[in-house]
Amino acid sequence: MKLTIDRAALLKSLAHVQSVVERRNTIPILSNILIEAKDGDSVSLTATDMDLDIVEQVSCPVALPGAVTAPAHTLYDIVRKLPDGASVELTSEPEKERVTVRAGRSTFTLPSLPTADFPSLASDDLPFNFTLSSAELKALIDRTSFAISTEETRYYLNGIYLHATQQPSGPVMRGVATDGHRLARVELPLPKGAEGIPGVIMPRKVVLELRKLLDESDGAVTIGLSDTRIRLAFGAITLSSKLIDGTFPDYERVIPTGNDKVMELNRNSFAEAVDRVATISTEKSRAVKIALGTNGLTLTANSPEAGSALEELEVSYTSNPFEIGFNSRYLLDILKQVQGDVAQFIMADAASPTVVRDRADGSAIYVLMPMRV
Repeated sequence: MKLTIDRAALLKSLAHVQSVVERRNTIPILSNILIEAKDGDSVSLTATDMDLDIVEQVSCPVALPGAVTAPAHTLYDIVRKLPDGASVELTSEPEKERVTVRAGRSTFTLPSLPTADFPSLASDDLPFNFTLSSAELKALIDRTSFAISTEETRYYLNGIYLHATQQPSGPVMRGVATDGHRLARVELPLPKGAEGIPGVIMPRKVVLELRKLLDESDGAVTIGLSDTRIRLAFGAITLSSKLIDGTFPDYERVIPTGNDKVMELNRNSFAEAVDRVATISTEKSRAVKIALGTNGLTLTANSPEAGSALEELEVSYTSNPFEIGFNSRYLLDILKQVQGDVAQFIMADAASPTVVRDRADGSAIYVLMPMRV
């Protein structure tokens, strides 16, 4: 194999694919990426951790077609340190199991492993195919991913639950995530081709990798789906992943419908006040207390070591006075996702789940469990 490629184009693609490669691997070939130069003017870079695969096509002149594997992180570090504007030549000698990287006066020779050892990627026929815009997918991820659980024992919560359902306004696609302390549910119109999709759990790793890549894309994302795999293609990139093999809990039971105490406030002012007062709260609990009365809201935090903090805010609230406590970080995570100026809190009592809504946007609903303070 022999090809010449612009350093910037190679670096951008390597940054994408090497991110999938785990730093520590018990299987040596999984530390490598597969570089395949085809006849003509393109090369593909592939990485996998056996659950998540990424393939990216890059345009470049190919002098000699072929394929080789190379250590992902080492190759990325080399190209990252080459000067801007450099032209990079990649050549391989499979019989010697090595790949050579040349740029200007720099030459690097890296060990290679046989391409035959590289796992063949799953090419399942995915029965459901539909398209979402990058903006829709980014919004769905941003407004749910903060609530994904990191507790490995409850593996079925380690992702975003995607499914189709019927609402009075028409069919919708829902994204739901929860870690047991907070829940986020977001809806968007059901795209054509997604009718009847199975309820699936998209793993945290593919969610995080996808979100990074979407920052560089503003086109459509083509999604293929079965009950065990998901494939997302956009631009020159294709991500494919196994889905979490588990049953997502009946989240509807967690969303209260009988809460009767409604508080409305300026989202920005409240978030800033919570952030300030939480400076005093202990690192472990991050607790803040909200005391609601007819004249407004008093926000407090206390810590034996750091002292106390108090701040008052004007709010719209007409029910009986009462107090409720929240984890300040969880509260701020939700407030960040409220797009409009007014956040609406619908509460029952100090021990029951609170519903948080964006008054300007009914497509998202958040649930936050209170805490004793």
